[in-house]
Amino acid sequence: MQKQIITLLLSLLITTTYAQTGKEPISLADPTIFLDGGTYYLYGTGRADGFAVYTSTDLKSWHLQSRNALLKGDSYGTKGFWAPQVFKHKGKYFMAYTADEHIAIAESNSPLGPFTQKTLKSISLSGKQIDPFIFKDSNGDMYLYFVRLQEGNRIFAARLNNDMDIDSSKVTACIHAEQGWENTANAPWPVSEGPTVVKFGSLYYLFYSANDFRNIDYAVGYATSTSPFGPWSKYGNNPIISRKNTSQNGSGHGDLFWGKDKKLYYVFHTHESNGSTGKRKTAIVRINLSDNNPAVIAIEPASFRYLEQE
Repeated sequence: MQKQIITLLLSLLITTTYAQTGKEPISLADPTIFLDGGTYYLYGTGRADGFAVYTSTDLKSWHLQSRNALLKGDSYGTKGFWAPQVFKHKGKYFMAYTADEHIAIAESNSPLGPFTQKTLKSISLSGKQIDPFIFKDSNGDMYLYFVRLQEGNRIFAARLNNDMDIDSSKVTACIHAEQGWENTANAPWPVSEGPTVVKFGSLYYLFYSANDFRNIDYAVGYATSTSPFGPWSKYGNNPIISRKNTSQNGSGHGDLFWGKDKKLYYVFHTHESNGSTGKRKTAIVRINLSDNNPAVIAIEPASFRYLEQE
């Protein structure tokens, strides 16, 4: 009973705060932020008919645009529009995303969209794949990191060819959940998902989330490699983002981005409240890189905050 009363009081406090500020929390799961031309663009899982887009110039005031960045019917997929990522390549904007538990890539002349395909098709291999992330190496090579639903959610990597399609001859397993923090429920279907890959110096860093997203222990860790295909060595002090340093259940599945202030951030989602998964809420936190070689990654817990819509 005491726990229920505390949860109710916290809910009332949050509702009162949003009423006073005239803002409301943004509820996007699996979020990503793309910076282009001085404007931040926010996308994520949240609509049955594609992907909404929010814009901001300061990471504080967010505005929902009147049309979807991607609308069902303009690109591959009929349901399950999840985990988008937007990137720029050769003067065009591309969105990699999941639909119907397959991966597709659409293109646009603007980060606002509309992202479309001339031929409505996926680029996935056989079976089910979700959570795409496309990484462009310093030599221009393109790699797709994704999750295969195969004996659990497992992260794989593949080369992309010039047509933005998978080179099926080079598909490599990267990460699966095997450590205690990655499967706190001892589930028979262990989960590792939500990959993001960056390169600092000569080392590749693969950020990923583990545990089922409904689990309060959903959290983020990372692994490193000297090659985009691995083998990957998991950081010894994972997870680096969890309810222990955000104070919010279900903290995970996001993306890294550089701010206009030249600082590194991670955008991700949490449960709606500590008592309910609900509509997952979107948050950001600052990331610190140590001066070690290789660099050690940590967050600034005091920088955690939810994103709000004007």
